[in-house]
Amino acid sequence: MPLASALLTCMHPAHAAETGEPVVLEEITVTAQKRTENLQDVPLSIQAFGNARLEELHISSFDDYAKFLPSVSFQKVGSPSVEHTYMRGVSSGGDGNHSGSQPSVGMYLDEQPITTIDGNLNIHLYDIERVEALAGPQGTLYGASSQAGTIRIISNKPDPSGFKAGYDLDLNKVDHGGTGWGIQAFVNLPLTDFAAIRLVGWDEHDAGYINNVHGVVTFPTSGIVFDNAGQVKKDANTVETKGGRVALKVNINDSWTILPTVMGQVQQTDGDFAYNPAVGDLNVQHWFPQSIHDSWVQSALTVEGKIGNFDLTYAGAYLTRNTHEQSDYTDYSLYYDSAYGKYFVDNAGNLINPAQTIIGRDHYTKYSHELRVSSPKDYPLRFVGGLFLERPVHEILQDYVVNNGDPLGSVPPNDVSVPGWPGTLWLTNQERVDRDKAVFGELTYDFTDHISASAGLRHFSYDNNLQGFYGFSSNFSSHTGVALCPTPTFEPFHGAPCTDLNRGTSGSGNSPKYNLTYKIDHDRMIYATFSKGFRPGGVNRNGGGTIPPYQPDFLKNYEIGWKTTWFGNRLRFNGAFFREDWSNFQFSYLGPNSLTIITNAGQARIDGLETELEFAATQNLTITGGFSLLDAKLTQTFCGDPSICSALGFDPSTYEQYAPSGTRLPVTPKFKGNVTGRYTFPIASYKGNVQASAVYVGERTSDLRTLAANALGDEPSYTVVDVSAGMEVKSFHYEVYLNNAFDKRAVLNRYAECDVLLCGAISQYIVPNQPRTVGVKFGQKF
Repeated sequence: MPLASALLTCMHPAHAAETGEPVVLEEITVTAQKRTENLQDVPLSIQAFGNARLEELHISSFDDYAKFLPSVSFQKVGSPSVEHTYMRGVSSGGDGNHSGSQPSVGMYLDEQPITTIDGNLNIHLYDIERVEALAGPQGTLYGASSQAGTIRIISNKPDPSGFKAGYDLDLNKVDHGGTGWGIQAFVNLPLTDFAAIRLVGWDEHDAGYINNVHGVVTFPTSGIVFDNAGQVKKDANTVETKGGRVALKVNINDSWTILPTVMGQVQQTDGDFAYNPAVGDLNVQHWFPQSIHDSWVQSALTVEGKIGNFDLTYAGAYLTRNTHEQSDYTDYSLYYDSAYGKYFVDNAGNLINPAQTIIGRDHYTKYSHELRVSSPKDYPLRFVGGLFLERPVHEILQDYVVNNGDPLGSVPPNDVSVPGWPGTLWLTNQERVDRDKAVFGELTYDFTDHISASAGLRHFSYDNNLQGFYGFSSNFSSHTGVALCPTPTFEPFHGAPCTDLNRGTSGSGNSPKYNLTYKIDHDRMIYATFSKGFRPGGVNRNGGGTIPPYQPDFLKNYEIGWKTTWFGNRLRFNGAFFREDWSNFQFSYLGPNSLTIITNAGQARIDGLETELEFAATQNLTITGGFSLLDAKLTQTFCGDPSICSALGFDPSTYEQYAPSGTRLPVTPKFKGNVTGRYTFPIASYKGNVQASAVYVGERTSDLRTLAANALGDEPSYTVVDVSAGMEVKSFHYEVYLNNAFDKRAVLNRYAECDVLLCGAISQYIVPNQPRTVGVKFGQKF
């Protein structure tokens, strides 16, 4: 996205007033192109938030900064640990399955990729130098999961030049909910004149505001009444987050620096972050506990140095993530009871409560290595190039438990439990490995002081494999699970009955980028870019191998943009027009036996405009704002089974896996915009400030498919306003804030736990934003 809405290093007007200096916006530096550059010199659509702006906007999580990124949209599925990110409207709405497509937006922590299949790492943001959002395909320099864009979180580094420390305390109250609080602190300790260590820690409690209310459900086959009285709880969706970061920087000499870093976080989420409108505002009915314990640690090493005049950088990391989850599956259980209720019996053959709960345990590891070299940035001919390697491994366990884990008709041949797993109706026990290798390079040449051109290429190869067990007992299904186990003997897989899935896919290709830049003068530039992003193919696990792997999808980006400053560097106005053609795009949906199928759905096109403005209006008033305007739609009809859609007399109103050409892509609004005004003023010898921000998000569709979108309904537009006031007293700062000041109930996501056409309105949920929250902050830096 053009122009940093954040005033990364810009002079605040109040400071200018105090010093008598002219009001100007100072230089913003970014490293989006793998080298340190002035944002206004980078012919790339990029938005950045610096440390000061992150604090001014009270940004401490992904949700907080995503709302201020006009080209970013996201889906939250009932928990902060499960969020899926999209940029520039490149969204089919079908991502996020553990066995499905890789993300289309890459996530980086410093130099290392942290993109994961099951949702972003929900990193608590504190002591962060900046956040960069790079819109459009970044596959040349950032790889496979940067098909539509890349988000980079850059932490503050240790500084041997002097001691620094700080702490912040936060106390807040959520309307319709509970009380939250937070404690965070950092210290920068010089060890010598060439080495320093930086320690950061945080402990945060997010208040709940969604209630699990009393309810009963009657299963039609048995007539059993299931009461959730034991799970009733007010403000159930609380989050406890604890974490820290330790980094050591050693300047070996004037040319070489090493920077090892370890960062980790533990997050305990209870309750559900979605409510059921059929039950009431901010109310839900669940019959089993809902919780996610998410812990991760990343160990990283960055080495930077010079060989002659050339910069050499090595960046490596090892990430490990463990999640333990329990969730309610009663919605689906009602459907199962209607269709298969006779199977849910005890040893004596008596019908039992068929309600299910899911026990999930995931173990995710990822190592990555990048080695690159770059020439001096003041050379007329300059380049950056290197090698990249990563290998994520995802061990997936999902145990669908009935009858509290007691056997289901345990006298053979009546037991429908998965063998060795009493009470388990369905078991997923898999290992997924995604291997990615690449060599990349980008060359830039200045023909004159005004005209430059660049060309880049990334040659990639991928080799992905999915193996393990998925399915039912052979007494329950002949299509999945034990029925597909090799005979005559089973070879257990990680405790599962056998390996009924072992499939892989591989491929290679090129991801190019071309750019032409014209600098009108020192303050104004226009550029044209063509770039191509890719996403690797993968494996379908359905039907014993009868459904082929899904193929890579590609995104071609045609972009014309501008970077400008005006009025003696008091105003920045940047923007870009773009067209993106998304070919062979991957889309997932529930197929037979309620198993996810990933298919290449066809073609889509996104035409758009994104722009942003930053203005030091007076010595005291700063205004920032930006918006995106998108027209994202199918250019080819999607049909899950072409033989059905091509049949004589085909009726689209009777087939769920269908969307005609011209259908809007889901999740992303046509218009999204934000504006922030900040006014600073003296209070005696101290500094005061007031600030107001407004974010508008337009209407969105909830599903690509016509029938599902109509059944779920659209996600309506909304406007959210935040206000705050604060004061700086020497090294201390005080602030009171009011987020979501008018208590707008925004719809961030609308989904069905069970297929909406299969289970009806009972399983429809809405993920809201947090209700109006009033809070106070106090901190000190020294």
